[in-house]
Amino acid sequence: MKLKEIFKISGLPVVIASLCCLSPLVLVLLGLSTASFAGSLADTLYGEYKWFFCVAGLVALMAALVVYLRREKGICTLDEAKKRRQEIINIFLVTFIVGVLGYIFFLYVVVHYAGVFAGVWEDYF
Repeated sequence: MKLKEIFKISGLPVVIASLCCLSPLVLVLLGLSTASFAGSLADTLYGEYKWFFCVAGLVALMAALVVYLRREKGICTLDEAKKRRQEIINIFLVTFIVGVLGYIFFLYVVVHYAGVFAGVWEDYF
C-alpha cells in the first residue's frame, strides 16, 4: 500500500473528526462569526461533543476503508475477504494508526495554531 493511498483513505475522516474545533475556526475565517462566539462554540463542541465527532470520524474511516477494499482491491465477497484476511487486517491497522496520528497532528497542531493565528483562542504554551 502506498503512502498516497493511505492519506487518501484517512484524510477526510481526520477532518470530520476534527470538526469540533475546525468549524468555529472556519466560521471566523469566513467572517460569519466573531472570535469570542467561535471560542465559546469551540469550547462547547470540544468539551461536550468531542466523542461524537471522534465516532463520526471513525465511522467515516471504516466507510472509506470498505470503499477502498471494494473498488481498488476487488474484495467484494465474504469468500474473497476470508482468503485475503491478513491483507485486510494489515490495511486496517495501517489506516487506523495513520488516522489516529493524523487526527492528533491536525487537531492539536494545525487547527490549534490556525486558531491562535486567527485570534479565536489563546496560546498557553
